[in-house]
Amino acid sequence: MSLKTRLQEDLKTAMRAQDKATVGAMRLMMSAIKQKEVDERIELDDEAIIVLFDKLVKQRRESIEQFQTAGREDLAAKEAFELDLLRRYMPEPLSAAEIARMIDEQVAAVGATSMKDMGLVMAALKPLLQGRADMSAVSRLIKEKLQ
Repeated sequence: MSLKTRLQEDLKTAMRAQDKATVGAMRLMMSAIKQKEVDERIELDDEAIIVLFDKLVKQRRESIEQFQTAGREDLAAKEAFELDLLRRYMPEPLSAAEIARMIDEQVAAVGATSMKDMGLVMAALKPLLQGRADMSAVSRLIKEKLQ
């Protein structure tokens, strides 16, 4: 079952259960998919949906941090709920050891020896890690490796 179909079925289930919070969050997810499809005039596949959801996850993390700083725990809780819901549709996250192993493999594969090669390593890793690891943390690890 495709990710989009699974999301639609889960939305129907939440509507039948009259779970307003889940329905609202799922509708936001569906509208993000529809907006992307309309803007680019394409049908999103699972990989493109994961990239889109990865951006939404990053937005939710930043929003939670800002709301907590401002003392708005109610809004932070809403964002945390949406973040948890988004994570249900993301691939299983990789462990730190798996990420380090993949970084080592790609550094060797592209022959990276200095910071000049960081872009090559990131370009090789991004399709492998998209949605499964925080790319800013991966970037830091690559910098440490290449310095």
